[in-house]
Amino acid sequence: MNIFLATEMIMAASAPIADGGTAIEKIGDLVIAIDTVWILLAAMLVFLMQLGFSLVESGFTRSKNTTNILMKNLLDFSTGSLLFWLTGFSLMFGSDIAGFVGSLDLAGFAGWEGDIPREAYLVFQTMFCATAATIVSGAVAERTRFKAYLIYCILISAVIYPVSGHWTWGGGWLSELGFHDFAGSTVVHSVGGWIALAGAAVIGPRIGKYRAGKVNAIPGHNLTVACMGVFLLWLGWFGFNPGSEGAASSLAHATAISSVFLTTNLAAAAGGVSALVLVWIKYGKPTLSLTLNGVLGGLVGITAGCDCVSPLSAVIIGILSGVVMVYAVSFIDRVLKVDDPVGAIAVHGVCGVLGTLCVGLFAIEGGVFTGGGFGLLGVQALGSLATSVWALATGFLIFYGIKKTIGVRVEKRVEEEGLDVYEHGESAYN
Repeated sequence: MNIFLATEMIMAASAPIADGGTAIEKIGDLVIAIDTVWILLAAMLVFLMQLGFSLVESGFTRSKNTTNILMKNLLDFSTGSLLFWLTGFSLMFGSDIAGFVGSLDLAGFAGWEGDIPREAYLVFQTMFCATAATIVSGAVAERTRFKAYLIYCILISAVIYPVSGHWTWGGGWLSELGFHDFAGSTVVHSVGGWIALAGAAVIGPRIGKYRAGKVNAIPGHNLTVACMGVFLLWLGWFGFNPGSEGAASSLAHATAISSVFLTTNLAAAAGGVSALVLVWIKYGKPTLSLTLNGVLGGLVGITAGCDCVSPLSAVIIGILSGVVMVYAVSFIDRVLKVDDPVGAIAVHGVCGVLGTLCVGLFAIEGGVFTGGGFGLLGVQALGSLATSVWALATGFLIFYGIKKTIGVRVEKRVEEEGLDVYEHGESAYN
């Protein structure tokens, strides 16, 4: 009887239906439709991260430069969208050339294969490109010429990010080695963080930051705005990481997405709490600014392995990220003497590397602490190192080249009085 019913069901599903096609074909279409809607919804959440970055950066800097901060973030997304569509997508996901880069197809999709519409995947990946670009904005804030920043935006979106992204996500040499970066601790965040280090080092510190051997704090003007930005980034990360599952139409996908949601949230919370506790002990006060960056450090740290670690491991990764971020901010500021107004280098560069290495330590399959040996950890270290060197080298070439040609830094008077009026002709607050 069961065999008979199964046969009837198969025949019914294979039979033509009123509006053409079969039930099996319609189910296949529905699966693709569900996956497409999920990817686009995730893209919308990641888009919100642009607002989050805008608020964090403007809150952590002085009010006289707020318009400039907002304009740079708007520029990141606008130019990033156009250039990633024009060249970036094909360089990242096009037919592989020697494991280094995809084949160029201007405003095209040659070489990319997938079930969902290619336009949907382009939109989703565009959000990641814009995120990598906007990380640099905060590190070079309050002293960079707008036209110089525009040149940087063009180059990272059109070439730099797509090339290193191809190595991991486009079928390049790192993917062949088994390098694992689920949603971009290295591909997105570390690239942005190390370019930020190069840019901030070339441009130099803000006036008054280092005097007579002392490091002077230059407080931001609005921690309320910065806190709102972090909450928006936390929300956007629920599209960033779970969206990277790429599908939502099966129970397996639903389970994976749920797990990624959980690990992402736990790491963020643990990063914030660990940073809070450390700064309370270290500085005597539970400072909000470093706690906020602790949350972001936890989010960056879990992004590489959010799909392959346990909830407990996610908490450990978050704690490590929050602690390492605090010490990295101090090291970059006091030892390297690199002026990063928002802590972007520590949060995205350092925690990006840490999170990538943590995959090799905590991955349920292949991690050192789960009995997998050191093979995966070695691949993770190699991938992180290679991508970091690429980002640092290209970032230095860009900003040094701009410095020696059109100039990268505003005049002293402009920096002292504020970039808003001199660079943009308007102020954010009136």
